[in-house]
Amino acid sequence: MNEAILVSQLTKIYPAAKGKAPVRAVDGINFAVREGEVFGFLGPNGAGKTTTIRMLTGLSRPTAGRACVLGLDLARDVARIKKCIGVVPEVPNLYDELSAFGNLVFAMQLYGVPRAALSARAEALLARFRLSEKRDTPFARLSRGMKRSLTIAVALAHRPPLVFLDEPTTGLDVLSARSLRRTISTLRDEGVTVFLTTHYLGEAERLCDRVALLVGGRIVALDTVEGLKARVQQPPTVEVTLAAADGAVETRRLPTDGDVVAAVRQALAEAEGRAVLDVHTVRPTLEDVFVQLTGLSAEVMLAEKGGKG
Repeated sequence: MNEAILVSQLTKIYPAAKGKAPVRAVDGINFAVREGEVFGFLGPNGAGKTTTIRMLTGLSRPTAGRACVLGLDLARDVARIKKCIGVVPEVPNLYDELSAFGNLVFAMQLYGVPRAALSARAEALLARFRLSEKRDTPFARLSRGMKRSLTIAVALAHRPPLVFLDEPTTGLDVLSARSLRRTISTLRDEGVTVFLTTHYLGEAERLCDRVALLVGGRIVALDTVEGLKARVQQPPTVEVTLAAADGAVETRRLPTDGDVVAAVRQALAEAEGRAVLDVHTVRPTLEDVFVQLTGLSAEVMLAEKGGKG
């Protein structure tokens, strides 16, 4: 499988502010992103996720290291790289005064899409992202979820093989976030490579083929989701749901010490005649992986964004 992104010793150091030391936002990271995969770049706020995206998309010059994007050298071919990728920043960057249709057409003109294809492609993207009814609505008047959907549509307007999504579901309601997750899965099915930053561990677990954990500007782990889970030295637990006489429901978790059958027998013995509604094993999650490999609490991932990151 070919590599859509190849990074070697990539580093970004911000100059010292008055009275402060320089900030090493990204510290000599190495990784490769395979064509057609959803690659998750996870870490707490300030870990270096957005800084990495800004370097890989040509918005910030690396202090040191090398990167190739779609086979092009970032140091020499940044203009060509920009024409071949789609970027969805955390904060939407479209034009408030232009309509949904107008933003799409304008973006396609910038990327050199043939004039004859503009209208039909814009209408198709509006339909795909369920924005056809908002065709003539100015961007400023769209809901937050619609703004994010249109921003992704614009990033796809020139049909790039690689898309960078920086915290795409942050601040969205449940339905909008679910819709965007479906879109990301569809992009992978279509062969588009997706570089996804998120601090939602459950989201990454559902979407990503492989995940890199970034803390303090360094990658502390990189593997498939299942591969990362296998590193957690924690036996599964058994979760038992019991029904009480008054209709209440009680859930108990019992450690297994590796012996699931013994734990189930213990749970049934402790049921004391109550109906057992459900018995299942609970295995380590990506949240457990993050806590064990980084030494940080999962709540750190959900802290408000601060610093360079």
